[in-house]
Amino acid sequence: MTFRGYERPDGTFGTRNFIGIISTVVCANEVAKRISSATKGIKYYVHGQGCAQVSTDIKTVERTLSSLGQNPNLAAIILVGLGCESVDIQKVADGISHSNKPVETIVVQEVGGAKRAIELGKRLSSRFYNEYARMKRKDTDIMNLTLGLKCGGSDTTSGIAANPALGLVADQLIDLGATCVFGETTEFIGAEELLAARGKTPDLKKQILRTVLHMEERAKATGVDMRGGQPTKGNIKGGLSTIEEKSLGAAIKTGSRGIDGVLQYGEKISGRGLFFVDSPGREPELLTALAAAGATTISFTTGRGAPQGFPFVPTIKITGNPKTAEMLADHIDIDVSGILSGDLDLKDAAGVILEEILTVSSGKLVKAEKLRYEEAMNIYVTGPII
Repeated sequence: MTFRGYERPDGTFGTRNFIGIISTVVCANEVAKRISSATKGIKYYVHGQGCAQVSTDIKTVERTLSSLGQNPNLAAIILVGLGCESVDIQKVADGISHSNKPVETIVVQEVGGAKRAIELGKRLSSRFYNEYARMKRKDTDIMNLTLGLKCGGSDTTSGIAANPALGLVADQLIDLGATCVFGETTEFIGAEELLAARGKTPDLKKQILRTVLHMEERAKATGVDMRGGQPTKGNIKGGLSTIEEKSLGAAIKTGSRGIDGVLQYGEKISGRGLFFVDSPGREPELLTALAAAGATTISFTTGRGAPQGFPFVPTIKITGNPKTAEMLADHIDIDVSGILSGDLDLKDAAGVILEEILTVSSGKLVKAEKLRYEEAMNIYVTGPII
C-alpha cells in the first residue's frame, strides 16, 4: 500500500509541502501572521506561550516548537521571535536543523521593529517558496505515513460508530508498518487499565498508568468537580454522563495493537508503531502535540461537530452522527452514520476511512483546509504565568 508524498532530506515523507512561519512567543504572533499573508504556500503557527513562565514550561515550549519545525509537511521554516522572551530561538532553530531542512530566524527587536521584520520575512518566505514549490510528490510505502488519532465534540455515536471504525484503521496501518499516535490523557481516566494492558513492556505499562494518574491528580488538586470540564457540557448533552463513558469511547479509536512508546508533550516520535503522547483533550493543545510528534495526517472523529483543523497537517473529520453530518456538512469529510442504521458495517466503514486517509495524504484537500479553519492553536503548559 502506498501514498504520494514529499521526500525530505532526513528520509521522511510529508503529505504537504509548506513553508512554515513559526512564532516562538505570543508577542511575535502578529508578525508571523503578516509574513505568511504575502506569499502562497505559506502556513503560520502561533500560540499563547513563550515568556514569563516557569522553566519546565519554557523547556516544553522549546521542545514543542523544535518538533513542529521538524514535521515532514514543512519544507523550510522561518522562526519569528521578539528578542526578550524566555524561549531561546536559537535552541529551537538548532533542534529543527537536525532534520536537515533550512531554518531562518527573525528577531523583531534585532532587525528594527515589526515592519522591517515583516519585510525580511516576506523576502525569506518568497525565496523558500521559489526553491521548494517545484518539488514533486513521489510514491512511497505506507510505512512512511504517521497518522494522528483524535476525537472531539464526542457524543454517544463516537464510541459506538466513528471511533471503533477508526480503531480498525489504526490496527490495519500498524500491521502494514505505518505509525499512529494518540493523546488525550484526560480522556483515559477510568479506562487506563485497558490502555496499560497494551503496553509492550512492563515499564511501558507502568508509565501509562503513571501518566493517567498524574493527570487525574492535577484535576483533583483544583478542589472542584471536573465534570463540565471533562466530560464537557457538550459531551453530557450528547449522552456521555461520566468520564469513564467518554474514556471507553476515546480508547477504542486507538485500536487494539500494542503500544510502543509514551511521549512527553512536544516530543517527536523515534521509530515506528503506536505511540501515546501525554496531552489534554482540548483541540488546540492536542492537535499541536500530534503534529509535534510527527503526524503528517490526522483523523479526527467528532459526534457533535468539532471544526478545528491544524495549520500544516490535513485533519480529516469523521462523524457517526447523521444529524451532524447533515447540519455541519461544510466541516465533515466522512459520514459513517450508516453504522447506526445498519447500512454500513464497521469493516466497510474502516475501508472508507482508510481510502480517504490515503487520498488526503496524496494531496486531496480536507474541509478544514478549504475553510482555513486552522488558526486557534496552543501549547500545553502546566505552570503559572509569572
